[in-house]
Amino acid sequence: MTQAEREQENGKEKEKEREKEKEKEQRGVKRPIAPPVIPEPLQEQIQSNFIVVLHPGSKTLRIGRATDTLPATVPHVIARRHKQTCQPRYEDAWLKPESNEQRQNGLKMVDQAIWSKKMSNGVRRTPVSAEQARSYNRLIRPAGLDTSSRMKWTNTAHHPEHLVGEEALYVNPTDCYNVHWPISRGQLNVHGGAGGSLTAVLADLEAIWSHVIQKQLEIPLKDLKYYRCILLVPDIYNRHHVKELVNMLLLDMGFSAIVVHQESVCATFGSGLSSACVVDVGDQKTSLCCVEDGVSHRNSRLCLAYGGADVTRCFFWLLQRAGFPYRECQLSNRVDCILLQQLKETFCHLDQDISGLQDHEFRTRFPESPALLYQIRLGDEKLQAPMALFYPTTFGIVGQKMTTLQHRSQGDPEDPHDEHYLLGTQSKQDQSSKASAERKSLPKPPGFEGEFSSQGGDPSERGGGAHGQDVELGHSQNDCLMGGAEMEEPPSALLSRKTAMTQFEGKALGLDKAILHSIDCCASDETKRKMYSSILVVGGGLLFHRAQEFLQHRILNKMPPSFRRVVESVEVITRPKDMDPRLISWKGGAVLACLDTTQEMWIHQREWQRFGVRMLRERAAFVW
Repeated sequence: MTQAEREQENGKEKEKEREKEKEKEQRGVKRPIAPPVIPEPLQEQIQSNFIVVLHPGSKTLRIGRATDTLPATVPHVIARRHKQTCQPRYEDAWLKPESNEQRQNGLKMVDQAIWSKKMSNGVRRTPVSAEQARSYNRLIRPAGLDTSSRMKWTNTAHHPEHLVGEEALYVNPTDCYNVHWPISRGQLNVHGGAGGSLTAVLADLEAIWSHVIQKQLEIPLKDLKYYRCILLVPDIYNRHHVKELVNMLLLDMGFSAIVVHQESVCATFGSGLSSACVVDVGDQKTSLCCVEDGVSHRNSRLCLAYGGADVTRCFFWLLQRAGFPYRECQLSNRVDCILLQQLKETFCHLDQDISGLQDHEFRTRFPESPALLYQIRLGDEKLQAPMALFYPTTFGIVGQKMTTLQHRSQGDPEDPHDEHYLLGTQSKQDQSSKASAERKSLPKPPGFEGEFSSQGGDPSERGGGAHGQDVELGHSQNDCLMGGAEMEEPPSALLSRKTAMTQFEGKALGLDKAILHSIDCCASDETKRKMYSSILVVGGGLLFHRAQEFLQHRILNKMPPSFRRVVESVEVITRPKDMDPRLISWKGGAVLACLDTTQEMWIHQREWQRFGVRMLRERAAFVW
């Protein structure tokens, strides 16, 4: 046998050995859940201009490269053409109806708060009745500015399958299109109406995001395999929805890798703060969370089912009460909703020194209609509407869970080694030894010694006595899934905190009370002090004149007396580094893209295909 033949024979034998090894692995050898290290080729420096940061909101989508100064800002709406000519038209409501009786009660509380506080010169405000403004406004007739507003409905002559953003907003109501807002109250807008299934909502999101990436970022969809994505999700997230979004971005749209992170933590990155109580007042929801050194405290997370759109709706009701001269205005009309939002942003404030009746004017410019000028006289309506954020019964929201908290995962069949698995496999011996150690550290009541010694069997299996209580508290602790240092707290403290949290669930908490509650859920007094001195307000729902001073005053008045002595100053930050508060979370996502620690958080497309949702538990920067 020649040298060449011998080498060839050796090569074949080695190949067979490798195949045998592979077979062994597949048959019986346990493999790790995720690759322990990133393969060498992926460890090269990632270019930030090939990372897309995506911050989806209920009303607005913000998306851009990590190197962009500002993101593209697009109305998060899509209009889809009817498949059949006789199909009934469907449109998701922008501003939803409310309970009249409830909002009347809320308004009484608002008025009482306004009149009880003196102005900065020490004089009490003069109450202004809606009747005084109404008698003037009823006489107002619009003045014509121009025979044409020079605005047009979106041209649908070429029958596009769908329209996105501004084009969708200005689709003529007589055209055969359904209008969908795929995110509502911060969550995927799954409902029983047309286009309300999870599949349809995900298809709408993919269509909107793909359109903006192509048209505004000028990235061809076929090139997304060279790009990575950072997805910002709410602090209180729906695990199933996040999983479906990651699936869509990696497998359907074709991004090469993704990082998922929470809005609140990204807000601290964007503002340059190491720790803050983040108050994100969005269009349809307000979320609160205490963030310390890049970690969101799970217990402090709250989501309130109201936001800027509810202030707009409340303002419209107050305008009608004051004889709003544009009498054709309807909440069901998209262009009227746009006008109402502009009026709220122009007129509303939180300055209690502005008192009495004042005259204003506004213009209406609607597609294929004349441009008109209206005069209007307003009093306290401009202050009452934004104050509803502190007295949310004024919104009159019905059929909606007003306050939600972070709950334990329901489990996912794709992720067998989740916390349910850990709880199920936790040995009884560990539980009983921990419980007995805790028992020894507690003072024993008379007659306690030897209580269990006369009884046989495993104490953990008996329901009675102090031990049974310890086991029960242990489960409460696991229900809350505390992380890090919070696990070290005594069970009684955990239980009392959990009870305090759940009593608020479903209630309409005002913004100031929600902030105090969120801070109070922090584990230590030191953390609470940090949070009081750094309350970061982001989002576009609180962009009112003097909002910072107003919120600061209310927090100071309501904070526990024990903290007034130790907190040097309560600081409310609304414009860190003079940035637009609506862009801070997105900017934080762009900062995240540049951090060295982010390299360990990327979930690659092939990893997601192989391991699925388990990768989120392995790589997410928060407890999944």
